Amino acid sequence: MKKGIHPEMVKATVTCACGETFETLSTKERLRVEICSKCHPFYTGERQRLVDSGGRVERFRRKYGLTES
Repeated sequence: MKKGIHPEMVKATVTCACGETFETLSTKERLRVEICSKCHPFYTGERQRLVDSGGRVERFRRKYGLTES
């Protein structure tokens, strides 16, 4: 790596809109984000609950004759 062309990395505090905070490395000391792993639907399973409440799973089971096990 060439010297003098890379920005200096410092410990950064990341704050999410949900209130979660964590530390990482960045070129800035403070970062604010709208969504993090604590509130993102992919990690929390919110999407699965919405799909299940919409009846898609039940329709699939009726269509293919599957029983819940």
